[in-house]
Amino acid sequence: MHSQLQEQQLEKLKYMRRFHLDEQSAILEKLHHQLVDANFDGEASVLSSEKIQEIVRRKVSPVSKPREWIKPSSPTPFQLKTHKLCLFDQYVGHHFPSTLLFYQDLDLSSTLVDIDHIVSERLQLLRQSLSEVLTLYYPLAGKIKDDISVDCNDEGIYFVEARAKIPLNQFLNQPNRSFIGLAICISLSHKVCDETTTSSFMRTWSAIARKNIEETICPDCDAASLFPPSDEFLSELTFAAQVIPFVKTGRVATRRFVFEATAIANLKAKATSLSLQNPTRVEAVSALLSKCIIRVMNKRSGIHKPTLLKHIVNLRRRSKPPISDHCMGNLVWHVNALCTEKEADLDGLATKFREAIKIVNDDFVKSLQGDEGFVNFRKVVQDVLEASSKAEDIITFTSWCNTGLNNIDFGWGKPVWVSFFQDELPPAFMNLIMLMDTRLGVGIDALVLLPEEDMALLEHDEELLAFSKLDPSPLG
Repeated sequence: MHSQLQEQQLEKLKYMRRFHLDEQSAILEKLHHQLVDANFDGEASVLSSEKIQEIVRRKVSPVSKPREWIKPSSPTPFQLKTHKLCLFDQYVGHHFPSTLLFYQDLDLSSTLVDIDHIVSERLQLLRQSLSEVLTLYYPLAGKIKDDISVDCNDEGIYFVEARAKIPLNQFLNQPNRSFIGLAICISLSHKVCDETTTSSFMRTWSAIARKNIEETICPDCDAASLFPPSDEFLSELTFAAQVIPFVKTGRVATRRFVFEATAIANLKAKATSLSLQNPTRVEAVSALLSKCIIRVMNKRSGIHKPTLLKHIVNLRRRSKPPISDHCMGNLVWHVNALCTEKEADLDGLATKFREAIKIVNDDFVKSLQGDEGFVNFRKVVQDVLEASSKAEDIITFTSWCNTGLNNIDFGWGKPVWVSFFQDELPPAFMNLIMLMDTRLGVGIDALVLLPEEDMALLEHDEELLAFSKLDPSPLG
């Protein structure tokens, strides 16, 4: 048996020599992950020729070009060289979530298509328009200096090209036709941008690419005047500090659960009660996911644990009058609802979310502004920590619905899919759900991150699957 395994390994090594060094590296990386998953079992050290070909075919490799930084097309004026962060920028962490937009519009069955020329033109358009939009969003071309400011030194944004040896339709799991695809990935520091700012940046960038002056809007980079930062801000006041007691170890599994319009209508009807007459689609979907995840966690642990439900709220829209969506920064807050019921009802959970969100009103927003803002902020965080102390587990929701990302058009149509990605997720990203609009904007695409053991149960939950589809092709 041992000699047979050695022969298989030797054949694998001979077969690998057919490929380039970068492709061999991709094969070895896949083999390493396979060995780790199998606890270094000897049989896991063998890859079939078909598997090797699949790895090479799906490999994404950077184009061999010099390191490139896109700088603002015009230098930032001296008086704007220091961008002051706001109070809520201090609250969030310095990590880099990535937003991905997938575009496809060229049928490869046509022999008249000059793919390289079209791709080259589009990349040049992206470079030029990115350089122009950075003159408006100049803090994004700078460098975070400390906890309260950005050095707007016009260093620029790192721009890299990569190509995948697979048509976009196959990558998105729809093999019937072959299309050329272009995916744009934008990764901005959460210390400077929330999802609303990211969307505003992308919409302005795409408007400049289309030379649409009417949709080119200059951002408001003065959120710090509304919510001044504090030199006394401590790490104990950050969002990370709120979730540290719930940090888990182990591997994270990610799955998509897609809720179409009809299913959401049925969910909203089930979530309706005397206490909640008109649940939103986000409230209804959040309630169902919470119910199913809590059930999974109870089943795996064998006991019921009080669970803290956190949901993101855009402060701009809770203020009167509303703060502009083009106000740059992290103008968000995480509301909290404690679920102590062993088997929570859908309508009860939806009501909990509504009651938690109602707390964030105009009075709440204004209490965190001005000179007294930090004092009141510290009291709010203390209340959150007291509520957290009563919970033994946590589920965190963030919503990118209604941000307009599905309408980002650089001149070759709207994206066929918008998604989210972050490499090397911190432990706090366990039990995280990101809600996004489906392509037509009426459904919800829920990206769920759970410990692998919990996800193995959730992806077979009958109630959840009655309202959603598990990992369908984004192309329908």
